[in-house]
Amino acid sequence: MTLDAGAKLLHAVRELAPALSARSAEIEQARQLPSDLVATLKEIGVYKMFVPRTHGGTELDLVTGLDVLAQLARADASTAWTMMIASESPQLFALLSREEFDAIYAHGPNVAVGGAFNAQGQAVQVDGGYRVTGHWTFATGCRQSDWLFGNCVVLGPDGKPRPGPAEGVPETRAMMLPARDVRIVEHWDVLGLRGTGSHDIAIDAFVPQRYSFDIFTGQSSVPGPGFVMPVLHYAMHIGAVAVGIAQGAVDDLLTLARSGKRRLYARTSMVDSPVFRNRLGRAETGARAAHDALRRMGEVFWEACQQSPATAYTLAPQVSSTLTWAVETAAEVVTACYHAGGGTSVRDGTPLQRRFRDIHTLTQHAAVAEGWFTQEGSALLGFPVLFEA
Repeated sequence: MTLDAGAKLLHAVRELAPALSARSAEIEQARQLPSDLVATLKEIGVYKMFVPRTHGGTELDLVTGLDVLAQLARADASTAWTMMIASESPQLFALLSREEFDAIYAHGPNVAVGGAFNAQGQAVQVDGGYRVTGHWTFATGCRQSDWLFGNCVVLGPDGKPRPGPAEGVPETRAMMLPARDVRIVEHWDVLGLRGTGSHDIAIDAFVPQRYSFDIFTGQSSVPGPGFVMPVLHYAMHIGAVAVGIAQGAVDDLLTLARSGKRRLYARTSMVDSPVFRNRLGRAETGARAAHDALRRMGEVFWEACQQSPATAYTLAPQVSSTLTWAVETAAEVVTACYHAGGGTSVRDGTPLQRRFRDIHTLTQHAAVAEGWFTQEGSALLGFPVLFEA
C-alpha cells in the first residue's frame, strides 16, 4: 500500500525518534539543534509540511501536523518546539503580498522565519517603509532562521502610538528582515526547552513596507484552509508539543519501572507496587485524554477552515480554552510521572527531569494562560470576547 505524504512524514518521524531521544542531552547542552539534525529534519519534510504544494511543500492538514509535532515532542521537546516555529513559516510569510511570498519560496520550500509576537519595538512610518528600533525576547531558532521579525507599536508623526483596531489598543505591525541583518543577543539561560535557542533579537534599521505585516488581523495572500486564521493554528501546535511531552513522560516512567527500580524503603519494586500502578494508569489516562481532546478540536477547527472560514473565526474561544486545558493536563501528567520516578528524577540528564523542566517552561507561554477559560465562558454566556488572557 502506498503511503500518502502525511503518513510518510509520520513514519519518518517515528523512525527518527529513538536517535532523537538519545541526543536530547546534546541538544540541551548546545542550546540549539545540531546542524546535521536540522539537515535531517529538512530532508524528511518537517520544515515544509505546511508549505503549499505549488511551492514545493507537502501542504499537510492541521491534524496530521499536530500528530507530527506530538511525535517529535515525545522524543525531544526542544526539537518539537523549534520545528513548530519553523513549520509555521508559510503562514507568516502569507501575511506579506503574494509577490513576496512567491519570491521567498523561489529557491525551495525549506525556508524558516523566527521572531517575537510581543510588541517590544517601535516603528515610525517613513518613505517606503518604517524606521524600526526594538529588542525582543524568545526568538526561537533565531540562529537557524533565514528571516527574523519583531512585532512593533506603530508611532504617528507626533511620536505617539497610532490607534489600533479597538479602543485603547495601539496599532501594531511585525517588521521582518533577512536574519543576517538582525542582531542576536545571547540570552537563553532558562529552566526548560533549552535546546530551542530562543535568544533575544534586536533591530535598529529601516524595514521596507513590503516586509511588514499584521500578525493578528492580517489577511493571507495565499488561499487554502491552512491559511485561515493562522494564530489559531499556532495555538493548536503548542498543544501538540505539550501532549507529546506528556506521552514521553509516561514512556520514560514505563522504562524506569521495567528496569527493576525499587524506591528507597519500598517493600516491592515499582512494577509490583499497586500504588505505582495506580499512578501510572492515571498518568497514561491523562496524557491520552489531553491528546484526544486536542486532536478532536483540531478536527472541528480544520473542517471549519475547509467548509466555512467565517465559522472558523467563531471557534477561537473553544480552541484557546481547549489548548489551555490540554496543556494544564499535560503538565499534571508530567509532574505526576516525575514524582512517581523517585529520587533518580532529580538528576541532570535524566529524561523525567528534562520533561518536567520542559513542560513547566511551556506552561508560561501567554497562549495557555488561565484567562482563556474566561473567554470561553464569556462566549457561552453571550458576552463580547476580547481575546485578552
